[in-house]
Amino acid sequence: MKNTKRNTIVLLIIIAIVLFFIMKDDFNEIIDNLILANKWLILLTVGLVFIYWLLRALSLYLIVKRYKNNIKYSKMFNQILITQFFNGITPFATGGEPMQVYMLTKSGIRVANATNIIVQEFIMYQIALVLIGVLALGLNFAFDVCILNPVLENLIIIGFIINIIIGLFLLFVSFSKRFSSFVVRVGLKFGFKLKFIKNIEKSRESWNEKLKDYHESGDMLKKNRILFITCVIINFVALLMFYIIPYFIFISLGYEVGFMQVLVSSAFILIIGNFVPIPGGSGGIEFGFLEFFKPFCPVGPLKSALIIWRSVTYFLGIILGGCALGFFKGDENI
Repeated sequence: MKNTKRNTIVLLIIIAIVLFFIMKDDFNEIIDNLILANKWLILLTVGLVFIYWLLRALSLYLIVKRYKNNIKYSKMFNQILITQFFNGITPFATGGEPMQVYMLTKSGIRVANATNIIVQEFIMYQIALVLIGVLALGLNFAFDVCILNPVLENLIIIGFIINIIIGLFLLFVSFSKRFSSFVVRVGLKFGFKLKFIKNIEKSRESWNEKLKDYHESGDMLKKNRILFITCVIINFVALLMFYIIPYFIFISLGYEVGFMQVLVSSAFILIIGNFVPIPGGSGGIEFGFLEFFKPFCPVGPLKSALIIWRSVTYFLGIILGGCALGFFKGDENI
């Protein structure tokens, strides 16, 4: 709880700093744009965020049902909301998965199974993320959707490589016992030489136990290929709903940006933001949004669109997730 409060305070300070630099030169114009924006279209973007959460909850629900048949979908949606809060206040969104494991155990699921569930869900989401990234790269290569400067090109390449490495690493660790054993063996030797690890045998036992969870997850995915493909598709559609949100935000401000430009730019922005070591990718996300969309929109309305977009896609999740956390209660009968 202390870490949560500390992270929240740090996040508020970061948000204040970022908003100051965004608004300091165009404050009056930004406020006027926000007041005059089409509220119905902004409400539509909120609906798209909810569809994103509903689909993420559906993917989680389908996996959890393999372990606990009487689980309720509404509880999975509540857990996805709470995850938004913990992802939003921790660097690299690392707080969500441990909290999901905890919430599943409070729902009467064994720790080992809860870990397997989250590993499976993360693998499917990561695959969908890479697939939509490949789609964005393909569209940009074929149609020159975004004019990229060297800085943006390098950031996209780095972010894309990181996402592919994470996805491939999880797949190999989950499906190949030989590969995972090799990784642990090399990692432990390296850590021992750097004096990060004092007792190599004790650490090996601990890591071998963790690897069992990944291997069990891989076995489950092999046995349930239809579930695997279904959840990847669900996550892919969820990301599409999330990525098209700026399209309606720009229209609400009186500026029309091409649908393909929005889809490709959104994919690139979030690829870059994934490796910014600040809660919510703050700073990097805002930089990416302004850089990718500035060819299509004047500075004032662009900054207004950024504020609406971050409010809908980021701050809303933190607020609603925090509220859901306050009402969370484990129930073995759910």
